[in-house]
Amino acid sequence: MAGTISRGLRAPIIRQGDDIVKIVADSVMTAAKEEGFSLSDRDVVCVTEAVVARADGNYASVDNIASDVRRKLAGEDGTVGVLFPILSRNRFAICLRGIARGAKKVVLMLSYPSDEVGNHLFDMDMLDASGVNPYSDVLTLEQYRAHFGNVKHPFTGVDYVEYYESIIRGEGAEVEILFANHASAIVPYTSNVLCCDIHTRERSRRIALAAGAKKVLTLCDILNESVDGSGYNPQFGLLGSNKATEETVKLFPKNAQEVAEKISAELCSRTGKKIEAMVYGDGAFKDPVGKIWELADPVVGAGYTSGLVGLPNELKLKFLADNDFADLQGEELANAIRERIREKEQDLKGQMASQGTTPRRLTDLIGSLCDLTSGSGDKGTPIVLVQNYFQNYAM
Repeated sequence: MAGTISRGLRAPIIRQGDDIVKIVADSVMTAAKEEGFSLSDRDVVCVTEAVVARADGNYASVDNIASDVRRKLAGEDGTVGVLFPILSRNRFAICLRGIARGAKKVVLMLSYPSDEVGNHLFDMDMLDASGVNPYSDVLTLEQYRAHFGNVKHPFTGVDYVEYYESIIRGEGAEVEILFANHASAIVPYTSNVLCCDIHTRERSRRIALAAGAKKVLTLCDILNESVDGSGYNPQFGLLGSNKATEETVKLFPKNAQEVAEKISAELCSRTGKKIEAMVYGDGAFKDPVGKIWELADPVVGAGYTSGLVGLPNELKLKFLADNDFADLQGEELANAIRERIREKEQDLKGQMASQGTTPRRLTDLIGSLCDLTSGSGDKGTPIVLVQNYFQNYAM
């Protein structure tokens, strides 16, 4: 009778140098023995990217960030444009400290009324009442304050404009703050731009270059190689980093694919089953109250085995019950639906019988499930076992 099961599994506190593959495999096997469940083919063992990066020692300091920014971006006048950063003490504040330390002046341009992942500077209703046009108007700090005042984030209690300004000034850099929603608006203020948005970064780069910027990088270009022995991520650089201390960040894991494949191989060896594995980051879902879209990592699936590639290919059972088999009831209805599932095509794209099913990648769906299961607080379950995910009503 059981469908999909998501189990958060406890693990030891993981430190740099620990064997993350052995820890994950041991934790899964111990949990199975203690809790009385067994592993089956196509079970998915998932581990959060945070402990993978921690075990690998993938850390960098504020000085490392500053050195890379100074070398790659700051021009002769030392001015760096910081474009569209998200509003986050955990995700961006320490990165901003490093950027400011590597520059003489920072032109900080924030999108409004919120950043790209939904953290609001102020409520949309305030924007509607202000007469400001968010599609065209570029506001100075003084104009912003005149229209919207000193608004604090309802969840964190932080005025992010004031907070980011204090970080930059605390590093001895000058700061000029602007508010706009088109990347070209920063070009009159500086020709050296660091696109700090996550999922729209390449569009921002393209627009800034088209508007005349001379040098435009994204966060992927900072710490995409080691600086003075630091950690790094060759694909994502600073994207996906988290605050570790006031002077260090933990970077997105650079070995996630390798770890996922080794976890799968280790558990296959121990159990004789085909176990899929995944290293996951933030889930992709939106909070309807806080309006925050959780995904501050560049991807949900940092690394995963080949069996997790693709999209769901599912029929909508209630559509079949209400349409194709509206005249059936009970076991006859159930049998008809089971038979339709067995006979379904390999690609249901565009068919009405699949409408309402979730057209997202399997890694995004499973990773989001894992992120909700493990949470980001004190549950102590960085490993998640997902079972029966690939089963359906006909099995």
